[in-house]
Amino acid sequence: MTDATLPIIHLDVFLASPDSQDALNECKKAADALITFGALLLHDSRVSEEDNSAFLDLIEDYFAQPEETLKRDERPELSYQIGVTLENTEKPKCAVDEPCLKVIARLDPAERPLDISAHSPDPKCRFFWKMSERPPYETNYPGLNAPNVVPESEFLRERWTQIMEKWGTSMKTAVGNLSEMASVGLGLPRETFQDAGRYGPHLLAPTASDLEKYGEKDTILAGFHTDLNFLTIHGRSRYPGLNIWARNTGKRIPVKFPPTGRCLLVQAGKQLEHLSGGLVKAGYHEVVVNDATLQAIERRKLENPNRPLIRISSTFFWHLSSDYDLAPIPALQERARSLRADTINLGKTDLEEDTVYEPMKVGQQVINELRHIALMA
Repeated sequence: MTDATLPIIHLDVFLASPDSQDALNECKKAADALITFGALLLHDSRVSEEDNSAFLDLIEDYFAQPEETLKRDERPELSYQIGVTLENTEKPKCAVDEPCLKVIARLDPAERPLDISAHSPDPKCRFFWKMSERPPYETNYPGLNAPNVVPESEFLRERWTQIMEKWGTSMKTAVGNLSEMASVGLGLPRETFQDAGRYGPHLLAPTASDLEKYGEKDTILAGFHTDLNFLTIHGRSRYPGLNIWARNTGKRIPVKFPPTGRCLLVQAGKQLEHLSGGLVKAGYHEVVVNDATLQAIERRKLENPNRPLIRISSTFFWHLSSDYDLAPIPALQERARSLRADTINLGKTDLEEDTVYEPMKVGQQVINELRHIALMA
């Protein structure tokens, strides 16, 4: 394990003067961070810690409800892409995915994730709140673009939509602006990624883990995996436990937010990997109970003894539009081949053959990934 810190990208510099040399330098830094680490920390002075705290309180209250109440918000017929997904439903893809297993095997044993070979479903719950703009055309993937579910409890309903929309908008705006920075930093027109994701089925996607039930050290809350979307952005969680793997070193990095400041964590997903032809690789990560998690649990018990002991991830999945044609951008794919020749990849060397990124609609890519993680038949 390493204590390396992720690069901090300053969004304010870009927003203040997008064409300035300082902004272009930040864009290049953002692109390089995604290529090298598959992740970065994004500083955005518009982000409010108070909004994140209100969001975390709301989601803690939601998941403190009885299971029979939560089940009313399940939509398995829509592959759980809106509403709630209860614990022990989603399986970590890497438990049986051969390329993923090879990645784990190439890591130094001391840097490997906790063992997921039993392929047990993750003991986590999740809520998906769609934050998408309705496309001006008939989508071929209506199941990925269904209307939201609002909880029935009056205690939650009166504050639900306002809090979800407020915090979700903060993260959606931040990651959308970062997509512009990444486009510029990769040598593309500024609007390339933003336009491709304009009608994406973006999701405010908090994950919940009951630490009363799953609070023992080395419990896997979310097994080693990558995200299927384009970019994932996280606010600060109240409980540590997220580990990521740097592409160029194969080292496990415990994610640490700066103690102060308006920072968000951003990770690359499979859609960005596909579109870049592998120049940017989707970032591997896991969520586990470690010593820092246990310390946070004890602090929370002392300082907030009446609050539910539930770990909430403040997460947002930014997607490309479902009907967008997903295929590698030739200039980026060529850069990816050059990087491969220099053996910059997860682990010491990349011994596998070139990954083939078949052209397909984004919606089809999402469906393929949902089947892998047992959310779609």
